[in-house]
Amino acid sequence: MRANESAWCLRANALCGRRVAFRFFAAVSRLGDGVFWYALMAGLALLGGAAGRAAALHLAAIGLVSLALYKALKRWTRRPRPCAADLRIRAWVAPLDEFSFPSGHTLHAVAFTIVALAYVPALAWLLIPFAASVAVSRVVLGLHYPSDVLAATGIGSGLALASIWARNMTIQFAIG
Repeated sequence: MRANESAWCLRANALCGRRVAFRFFAAVSRLGDGVFWYALMAGLALLGGAAGRAAALHLAAIGLVSLALYKALKRWTRRPRPCAADLRIRAWVAPLDEFSFPSGHTLHAVAFTIVALAYVPALAWLLIPFAASVAVSRVVLGLHYPSDVLAATGIGSGLALASIWARNMTIQFAIG
């Protein structure tokens, strides 16, 4: 499986040989470090009234849970990054940590997108392409295998949907 994934990584990684592709994916990845999501939370809290503040708090909570889970999974699995396992794959940007599984950028992007869209569906035009670009950037930049990104998509989706369900159940219970 890893050899097959390395081939995918190698092909994707070659895209960064084009200056435009490198700049795009490096910028998306940098924004996905947190800047984009912090700006979204601040914007919702400042401009969205009480519902916006609730959305920002929900995003902050899902961010903390996602962070704890992905760090634990990385320590447990200790999967080397593609750029460390196959010297033909170049890390086009510096990795934030040593291990590959799962992609924290993707996990957060998916979780934040789903939670934000539960509050403001009109942001789909912005959030869905951005989250998809963050996920793709992780493979293109040589930092993750496709399976790291796919697993992170599933984990982020599950966390987000569970948190939305828990929020809705809490509201229903409070209403009576």
